[in-house]
Amino acid sequence: MKKLINDPRHIVREALEGLVASTGHLALVEGENIVVQRELADPQMRRVAVISGGGSGHEPAHAGYVGAGMLTAAVAGDVFTSPSVDAVLAGIRCAAGPAGALLIVKNYTGDRLNFGLAAELAREAGIPVEIVLVADDVSLRDRVPAERRRGIAGTVLVHKIAGAAAARGWPLEQVAAIATRAASAVGSMGVGLGACTVPSAGTPSFTLGEDEIEYGLGIHGEKGVERVSMKPADAIVDDILGHICEEIPAGAQRVALLVNGLGATPPLELQIVARHAIASLRARGLTPVRAWVGNFMTALEMPGVSLSVLPVDEELLELLDAPSEASAWMPSAHLGGPVATVAVPGAAESTQTEGSSPGPLTDTLRRVATDVAHALIAAETELGELDGRAGDGDLGASMARGAQAILDLPDAAYHTPAQFLAALAQGMRRAIAGSSGPFYAIGLLRASRELAGVAQPSAAQWHAAFAAALAGVMDMGGAKPGDRTMVDALAAASEAWAKALSKGAGGLDAFHQAAQAAQAAADQTANMQPRLGRASYLGQRAVGVPDGGAVAVSLWLDAIHKSLDAT
Repeated sequence: MKKLINDPRHIVREALEGLVASTGHLALVEGENIVVQRELADPQMRRVAVISGGGSGHEPAHAGYVGAGMLTAAVAGDVFTSPSVDAVLAGIRCAAGPAGALLIVKNYTGDRLNFGLAAELAREAGIPVEIVLVADDVSLRDRVPAERRRGIAGTVLVHKIAGAAAARGWPLEQVAAIATRAASAVGSMGVGLGACTVPSAGTPSFTLGEDEIEYGLGIHGEKGVERVSMKPADAIVDDILGHICEEIPAGAQRVALLVNGLGATPPLELQIVARHAIASLRARGLTPVRAWVGNFMTALEMPGVSLSVLPVDEELLELLDAPSEASAWMPSAHLGGPVATVAVPGAAESTQTEGSSPGPLTDTLRRVATDVAHALIAAETELGELDGRAGDGDLGASMARGAQAILDLPDAAYHTPAQFLAALAQGMRRAIAGSSGPFYAIGLLRASRELAGVAQPSAAQWHAAFAAALAGVMDMGGAKPGDRTMVDALAAASEAWAKALSKGAGGLDAFHQAAQAAQAAADQTANMQPRLGRASYLGQRAVGVPDGGAVAVSLWLDAIHKSLDAT
C-alpha cells in the first residue's frame, strides 16, 4: 500500500485540517471531526441548519459541501465508518438554532442509527430536527425493498437543494419536504473498474480480473451486484442509464445529470462518459438541462464512475442554480442542444494543387502508401510498449493515427509524387499531435517542394527529396545524429542511400541499403545517452532501450522497400 498519509489513526483529522486551512469560510469543531461554516449567525438568528456526513474516504463529500447555500456542517467518521451519535449531536448543537436542523443521511445502517439517535437526543434538548434518508442506488432494485437501498452520489444533489432552500429562509418542514422530494426522485448507479484500499486494512477490498468490471457497487469499497467483461464507455453508460431510466416517472421530461468519478477516474474519461450520457438521455426522450462532471462522492482511489439522474421542475432548478460558497460544488452547466461547433475562418486547405489526372506513378504511390499504413498499424502495440519504456507511451497510437490518415487520402492525392507528399504532410499534421506530427509534416512538405513539377523522379531526385525532409526535421527540432532520436535512423538512411547511388547502385538496391542502415541505426540508439526529447529526462535510465521514433522510421522504410520489391 502506497498512500500519502502519516498514521492511519489520524488521517481524518489531518485531512479536515488541510481542508479548513486552505478554505477561508470553514472552521473545525474542537475535539470532534466536524466542519462548520465559519461565520454562523447568532443562534437565535440562524436559519435551518442542513447537516450531513458519514464515513470519510468519499472526499470531497461531505466537508467539501459545507458553505453558505449548501451544508451548514458535516460530521466525519473514520474511513467508511459512520460517525458516532455524540459526534452527530455535537454537530447539531454547533450548527442549529431555534429554527432547527435537517439531517441528510445516506441509507446505510450505521448512518441511520447514529444520526437517528442523535436526532432524538437533540429533540429532547429542544432542538427541532428532521431527517431525510437518501436511497438512490437503483442497482439494488431487484434485491431489496426501495427503503433499504443504499444512498450514493445522488445525495450531493439533495445537499444542494436543501441548502439552497434553507438559505432562502424556508421553515424546517418546508426544507425537509423539498429535500424528501429530491431524494425520492433521484436515481443513481455506479460501475467499478477496480477496488480501493482502506488505509487501516492495507489491501484491496476485492479483486477484479484484467477484463472485468463490477456494476452496482457501493461507495464503501463493497462488491457490486453483477460482474461482467469490460465494455466500451458508451455501452457502460447505456447499461447504467437503462436501470436508472426505468424508474423515471412517465411524463417526466427535464432532468439534471451528475457524472461522478469514484476517485481514480481521470477527467478525460469522465467527459467521455458525460458526452454519451447526455446523448443517451436525449435518445430516451428526456431533456437534460443541467449537468455536473467531476469527483463529487468518491470511494478513495477506486476507478469507476456513477451516474445520477434527477427529474426536475422550475422549483428544483432554481434551487440547484442558487449560488453556494461550498468549495467542492461547481456552478450549474446549462445544457442546450447538440454539441456546439464553430467553423475555422478562412478557406479550407486543398492539396490538389497540381496534377488534374493520374500520373505514371499513381498506382505505385497508392500501393506503397497502403502497405506502409498497414505495417504501422500492425506495429502499434510494439511501438507503444517501446515508447512507454523511455517516453510517454503514445508513439504507437500516434503512428496508427498517421497510418489511418494515409488510408483516408483522396484519390487525387496520388496524381503526382509532390502532390502525394503534400497531402501526406497535411494528413500527418492533422492526425498526429505531440512532436511526431510536426516533424513528419515538415519533412514531407520539404520533400514535396523538392519534387514539384516532377512526374516521375529519378533515384537521385528521390534521394534529394529524402535529404530535404531530413534537413527539415533537423531544422525544426534541433536534433543531430547521436542525440538518440528519429534523426539517427533518417540520417543513417540518407547517408547509405547517397553512398550507394554514388557507387552506381540501382534505385531499388540503393534504397534497400538505406532501409538496412536505418534499422542498424535504430538498434544502436539503445546504447546512446538521450540528449533530446522525453527520454532525455530519464538520462542513463533510458539506455538499453532503442528510441521509438528511430524504430518507427526503420519500420516504414522497410515497408516501402518490401512493397517496391514485390512489384
